[in-house]
Amino acid sequence: MITTVVLPLALAVIMFTLGLGLTLDDFKRVLVIPRGVAIGLVNLLLISPFLAFALAEIFNLSTEMAVGLVLLGATPGGTLANMFTHLAKGETALSVTMTAVSSVVAILTIPIYLSLATDRFGTVGDLDEINMPAVALRTFMITVLPLSIGLWVHERMGVRADALKDRLSPVSLALFVLVVVAAVISEFDLIRDNFTKVALAALSLNLLAMTISFTISRGARLSDRQATAIALELGVHNATVAIAIAGMLDVDALMIPAAVYSAFMFITGGLFAKFMHDRNARGSAAV
Repeated sequence: MITTVVLPLALAVIMFTLGLGLTLDDFKRVLVIPRGVAIGLVNLLLISPFLAFALAEIFNLSTEMAVGLVLLGATPGGTLANMFTHLAKGETALSVTMTAVSSVVAILTIPIYLSLATDRFGTVGDLDEINMPAVALRTFMITVLPLSIGLWVHERMGVRADALKDRLSPVSLALFVLVVVAAVISEFDLIRDNFTKVALAALSLNLLAMTISFTISRGARLSDRQATAIALELGVHNATVAIAIAGMLDVDALMIPAAVYSAFMFITGGLFAKFMHDRNARGSAAV
């Protein structure tokens, strides 16, 4: 009941709230700042999941943990990434655009990476093979559909949608925490038995993804503010997506890497945002 009904509903509320903060301009911005969006999405959609593949191998994770880590690595960023970027004085518009686009593209990328992960690490649960159309449909129903409804409501309601988003944002954060706690409780014994390896793999994924994406962004001559947005998008995944999809696939063990990762990303994302806030503030003052 919790994994098949409550988790998808919680994610739908979170994605609807995300949609309330979006406008069509957030998608059009792909054409306005194509280089920043392209570099960010390459990091998010390619580097992050393949880092997860590599770390699953390095830490010799069990089949469920390895596939779960790849599932997490394939998830888009979320509202927390946008919030941390804003606090860090990063380019929030770029962060929001990457979140919007990657959330839509996830209906294709998540099934693909799940299929690749099961091919590499073995089948999980009763899934002899990943039914890509079915996973894509489920991903669409719990991510893109509520996000699109939120976007439509924003376009119809205007400033009133902003007020609704302000009221729902604390609810979304509370639901996120509850989803993570529920995932931990439901798989507590498995988490306890695998915690060291999973924790090291999750923390490594978090730190490496942020470091590599920031370095690539600066190497591509993006500004500190743009690099901040991209790094936080890589470091603060929408882990609820991974948890909800695991529940819908009835393979609860896949939730564990996402649940463990969530505990780290608040700390590392917050510390990075604090550090970059001071650096971006100095950079803005110097301009």
